[in-house]
Amino acid sequence: MKKISFIIILIVNFLNNYQAQTYPSLNITLLSHLDPETDVTGSDNRKYSGCWGWAQTSKNKEYAIIGTSKQTFFIDVTNPSIPVIVDSVQARRAGCTYKEIKTYENFCYLVSDDSSPNSFQIVDMQYLPDSVHVVYDGTTLFEKCHTIFVDNGHLYCGGPTTVGNGTESMHIYSLATPTAPVLLRKLSQDIPGITYVHDMYVRNDTIYASCGGQGLFIIKFNTATNTFSLIQSYTGYLYNGYNHSSWQTDNRKTMVFADEVPTGLPAKVIDVSDLNNITLVDTINSHPLATPHNPYIVGNNWCWISTYHDGIYLYNISNPSNTTIHGYFDTHPQQGAGNSNATYTGYRGNWGAYPYLPSKIIITCDMQNGVFILEGDATYKNLVGINENNLPLSVFSVYPNPAQSELNFLIANQLGNTIQCTITDILGKIVFEKTIIINEAFYKTSIDTNPLNNGCYFITLKGKNINETKKVLIQK
Repeated sequence: MKKISFIIILIVNFLNNYQAQTYPSLNITLLSHLDPETDVTGSDNRKYSGCWGWAQTSKNKEYAIIGTSKQTFFIDVTNPSIPVIVDSVQARRAGCTYKEIKTYENFCYLVSDDSSPNSFQIVDMQYLPDSVHVVYDGTTLFEKCHTIFVDNGHLYCGGPTTVGNGTESMHIYSLATPTAPVLLRKLSQDIPGITYVHDMYVRNDTIYASCGGQGLFIIKFNTATNTFSLIQSYTGYLYNGYNHSSWQTDNRKTMVFADEVPTGLPAKVIDVSDLNNITLVDTINSHPLATPHNPYIVGNNWCWISTYHDGIYLYNISNPSNTTIHGYFDTHPQQGAGNSNATYTGYRGNWGAYPYLPSKIIITCDMQNGVFILEGDATYKNLVGINENNLPLSVFSVYPNPAQSELNFLIANQLGNTIQCTITDILGKIVFEKTIIINEAFYKTSIDTNPLNNGCYFITLKGKNINETKKVLIQK
């Protein structure tokens, strides 16, 4: 009788603490999810693109700024579990799914690289959480632009297209009057050999320009002479493709960049402490066929990478030559490494993220599935300045949970190890055993759960560097 009562207590406790796992994850928690856009574009049903964040210090508020196919949403995420859409700004037309966003003071700058008609928008956010006010919506400066970056009171525009003219490589504007940017210089005036700047990371007017097929170029904007000068270039590197975007550590020693095309190229970790001797120290990817899209580095230790079909990944880059996966959140479980029938076709999945709000929550957008507000585990939060007690780091995830006919495993950072997998039922009886030889840094495997009865089970992985148990529910 006591044994039966104990089993009932275990089951009740499990169900009370159980949440269905729609989105596979590791060491990252879903706080909330929104999907407010209804306008769908393209055969791959795109709705969302770039995102950013803004902290309103005067009112102790935090906001997510989300670009969609026909508008930009301003979302109050001060309580990240209950986000509130407070306002939106309509784009010049629907069907714009190439949006990027940056902020300066209380102003938000919105650009789109979709075809005409289009426009450049400036939004005043000082009246939030009540509303936002559009203070400029026009084509005088440029009609469309692929990406923007704000640094040192300057607005950098990659691939701007002005009305009646073709696309140029890069422009820089003064934000001395934030509502009326003034063109200072065109990159083509000083370095005509660079034909297109797809994206850029800028620190104190030193520009790390991702120039597509031409590679990565380091450029200085000289404020005294109002000219650009070339410092260095990095081309012909291992696994080179279309140099897409980059980010740098706070200490300026390490940079991570992504090559978007062709698919399957890993992100590169490079040593930039000496710009005359840029060195590739590591490559990272979630899956051999996956495509890292946009990296975002926090401090000197953490790199978030939006990885299209595979969702968003958090890498520990404290040792740049030996990066490891700390966590992930699969915003796109219908495709990618988290799916038993993984495919990497079409323009789908995680576009970008913003991990720089004071609360250290993470804002991220999936092109089809919407807006996700996430939270890193205690180890991450502790090392980015939020005091938390360190908890044991998980190295594997299981999904779906509850499972029906199949249970998937993703195991991180165990390359070369042999692991024993054991599944026990609620009575402690072993119902499944398997030896797993790990041959990838991010290893995926699955088991058939059809032979198992409905109920609660415990999965244990044991090996050289792992001894961890998780609970799952079989529910057919």
